[in-house]
Amino acid sequence: MKLLCVLIKSLREQRRDLLSLLLTLSTAPFFVFVYWLFFGGGSTSYAVLVINQDRGAVIEGGTTWSAGDDLIGVLQETIAYENGQPMLRVKQVDDRAEAERRLKNRDAALLMIIPPDFTQALVATETPPGTVAFVGDLTNTYYTVASTLANGALTGFLDTVTHQDRPVQVVEEALGESSARTEFELYVPGLLILAVLMLVYQASMVVVREVEAGTLDRLRITRLSALDLLGGISVSQVIIGAAAVLLTFVTALALGFHSTGPVWVAVLVGAVTTFSAVGVGLIVTCFARTTYQAFMVSTFVLFLMMFFTGTFMPVPGGELFTLGGHTFRVYDVLPPTHAVVALNKVLTLGEGLGAIRFELGAVLALSVLYFAGGVWLFQRTHLRRE
Repeated sequence: MKLLCVLIKSLREQRRDLLSLLLTLSTAPFFVFVYWLFFGGGSTSYAVLVINQDRGAVIEGGTTWSAGDDLIGVLQETIAYENGQPMLRVKQVDDRAEAERRLKNRDAALLMIIPPDFTQALVATETPPGTVAFVGDLTNTYYTVASTLANGALTGFLDTVTHQDRPVQVVEEALGESSARTEFELYVPGLLILAVLMLVYQASMVVVREVEAGTLDRLRITRLSALDLLGGISVSQVIIGAAAVLLTFVTALALGFHSTGPVWVAVLVGAVTTFSAVGVGLIVTCFARTTYQAFMVSTFVLFLMMFFTGTFMPVPGGELFTLGGHTFRVYDVLPPTHAVVALNKVLTLGEGLGAIRFELGAVLALSVLYFAGGVWLFQRTHLRRE
């Protein structure tokens, strides 16, 4: 009987905090829905770029055959899931430099280069074996899957058109030093972003504690504006975040991590991203009146940024459009998405500041947007509350 009384009391108290109850009940169903929305009930299709240099060859009957074209058809049409959805999204390109840029931006998973003598190697036994190149970022999980599928399709195609020993070899060309990264080094960029994401917790709780302490009551009778209050808090949090990023990076270096690009550029990316995390934290405070609510809302936001930014797992589809050579996706509104790509370019692929101008600009623009939105919402939700 006493247990029943405690149960009823606990449920009544929980009902008073509807926001926390709603987040507890709806977070997992929300992510189920979002993944369904991205995948459409199907599975991932991996973007493969193909440079077809095959010149073809004259076969019996005087006709010209291009095995390269047939191989592309196999990649496009025969590799599919049980529901008919293609596993590979194949696109032919001509410019290798542009193709590698798309690989580095993770707009594509694999570049396959079919050599000029591809058909000749299949029809003439005295011709040396041809070489098909697989180019990609070997730290990208999507490259691993796409290259495995493409290699399987290539093997099946060769078995179909020729019965001799494999007349074509596959060579793997890694971008940057992606082939030399240890498993520990693969996780370091994501852990640097994790140091930044913790600021969502920190910033939101610092502001909410000011609300609980009655600072806003004193703020209403002074000339201190919301911008002054939140600006001061934000600068302190950015300093803490930059220190966390630097400490994480130094720890990684001490344990054997090495960067193939300029270290200062990687630290710059982390420092800029801290500003965006603080901005997100300010928005969180607008939906919380207690530190517990701030913790719950921040946890939801943290999950969102971990699952849909590429911090610890590949991001799903969600392509919207392509503009200026950049593919824009639904989750590009989350600043860590761009920070992850930028850090991978610098730390793994050896790129410099010039190669990450787009990502750095996107993080800066989103940071300003989130901070301005946080100040405006805070003004409306807290300072105007009776």
